[in-house]
Amino acid sequence: MRQATRLIRLETGGRGFHDFTAALADFVRGARIGEGLLTVFCRHTSASLLVQENADPSVLTDLEAVFARLAPEGARYAHDAEGPDDMPAHIRAALTQTQLSIPVIGGALALGTWQGVYLFEHRRRPHRREIALHLIGE
Repeated sequence: MRQATRLIRLETGGRGFHDFTAALADFVRGARIGEGLLTVFCRHTSASLLVQENADPSVLTDLEAVFARLAPEGARYAHDAEGPDDMPAHIRAALTQTQLSIPVIGGALALGTWQGVYLFEHRRRPHRREIALHLIGE
């Protein structure tokens, strides 16, 4: 059994979905592990991870609109130390995921045809986000 790890940094540019599937695929190729499991972990509490459709951008637009209704800015939150998007960002992260597990088969991510891996930035201003990668297999 072999393992490979890496920290990657993503510049988000602000709220929304940021596809980083290619960076994951490059990591897996470089690790030269044919069969295994990739763990992807977001090291933040106001951003999250999603596997989502990468073909029709309206899917991401609709998802953003739904989350805006579920966790609106301007509601009366006790936690607003960093501004009106602070607590909504934490709620969005709590409703999604900070960790993904993706099988590696034949040296490649076993994603479906229309699947991509996204960092879902919940804050309005740009951020530098860290993602921890851990691949285990043979």
